[in-house]
Amino acid sequence: MTGFAAIAAVALAAAYVGPLGAALTPHAEAAVTPVTLYTSTLHNAQTFVAADAAASTDTLQRDTYSVYVPPKPKPTPTASTSTASAAWKAPFVVPNPGSAQAIAREMLQARGMGDDQFSCLVALWNRESGWRVNAYNSSGAYGIPQALPGSKMAAYGADWQTNPATQIAWGLGYITGRYGTPCGAWGHSQSTGWY
Repeated sequence: MTGFAAIAAVALAAAYVGPLGAALTPHAEAAVTPVTLYTSTLHNAQTFVAADAAASTDTLQRDTYSVYVPPKPKPTPTASTSTASAAWKAPFVVPNPGSAQAIAREMLQARGMGDDQFSCLVALWNRESGWRVNAYNSSGAYGIPQALPGSKMAAYGADWQTNPATQIAWGLGYITGRYGTPCGAWGHSQSTGWY
């Protein structure tokens, strides 16, 4: 036999005979006290409580922490109007001078339209193009107003591909001809997803 096999055989014999030999040895008689289910449960419960209390006194400290719960924001009341399209108002933002939005605001003012119409136009063209003169859609729409096709804007200037003023002038002409106002176009865009 190899060394490993000999050790395995001895361990197997010890595991087999050991418990049998322990069972055959005489035990000293111990005094047996009757234990009911109630007393054993009560004793175990008291032991667990005592053990839990002893373990937790060092680790748990009560009333030493605070939890901050931020208050819920209260909505600010807004004036309501009778028309459905006026229920939503885009926030008014003063554009940077010389930017495409500043050009659009000046053009709207020249047409007699106020900042309420400008806010609708900002929301509309933010959605359509992000006010980028070179915004291109796979359908062929181009520019700030997303003219489809973009070459329609050539009627307002040969620089329609790069000039925000040319694109805005075309877009405002389209909007006023089809929807009357930028808020009218924005309302249509909100309900259909296009204008």
